[in-house]
Amino acid sequence: MNQALLTRLFKSIEGEPTAPLMKIAFSIIEDEKKKGHTKLANKLNVILSTNINKKTADPTFRVTKNKEFHVPVDRRYKLPLATHIEHDYLRHNMVLSSEVESKILRIEKEYIARERLAHHGLNPRKKILFYGSSGCGKSMGAERIAWDLGLPFYKVRFDSIISSYLGESATNLQNLFKSIEDYPSVLLLDEFDIIGKQRNLKSNDVGEIHRIVNILLGLLEEYNGEGIIIATTNLEGSLDKALFRRFDDFIELPKPDETEIVKLLQISFSALKLSKEVKLKTVAKKMAGMSYAIIDKVATDAAKKSIISSKKEISLEDIQASLEENKRINK
Repeated sequence: MNQALLTRLFKSIEGEPTAPLMKIAFSIIEDEKKKGHTKLANKLNVILSTNINKKTADPTFRVTKNKEFHVPVDRRYKLPLATHIEHDYLRHNMVLSSEVESKILRIEKEYIARERLAHHGLNPRKKILFYGSSGCGKSMGAERIAWDLGLPFYKVRFDSIISSYLGESATNLQNLFKSIEDYPSVLLLDEFDIIGKQRNLKSNDVGEIHRIVNILLGLLEEYNGEGIIIATTNLEGSLDKALFRRFDDFIELPKPDETEIVKLLQISFSALKLSKEVKLKTVAKKMAGMSYAIIDKVATDAAKKSIISSKKEISLEDIQASLEENKRINK
């Protein structure tokens, strides 16, 4: 029965061999081979090889159900509680440590195999918390998961959810969670600490915060819908400890090390020529401790300076000037 489910799952995957979802599927085949399931692995490989040759306009995994989805709105002002970001605009090219990469890949694999897991009484990781310094790719990580799985992506609008009227914030949260129960998607709760503050922190609105956190505890505890919920925070110390226990996985996205900085600079400068005097390893040492976002900004600013000056290549002077300017931002 499990083999039949896996076979049916693979028949629904189409696209180019380099597509993210195809890579995940091939890694599943390798896992089956390691388990000694050679016949199954060969069968799945044939299915994928056949599907690779099919021409599809959108090589994504067919997970959405045949139903129309409406983003819920708040009752008073009819503002949407979440914003939809189109698939083509999702950020997904990331430079990550091998540890973080393997954890994100595990989430994607488990979601693909969720029916198979269900037959063993197991659930995939669907409630994820990303934490770490600002600019280290937490939101992008959520977008990457949606991209790889071909899932619709929604970002919660806390300006619509948080209401000054007693009880309405809780109702908004309940409506939002309910909306994705039967709708495969990724729902991002960015800067989750806005509503997940510790209940013992001193605050003028402590009564309302208590009510919102208590509602969140219940919603996260009971949630077992089709969508993936991803929360992000820069300040994990400010989150209610009870909230942590409601997540299936917590993943720290740290600042990049020197090797990862070099890779990021190579990607950022790939469309332009670098001067021979530029040694990326040396530049990376000077960028130690910077976030991904600041490193990308340094590279972008240096490239702009070179283009505006009509230079044929990016000079070390361009990079150093941009680096000095952005060091102040990084402090």
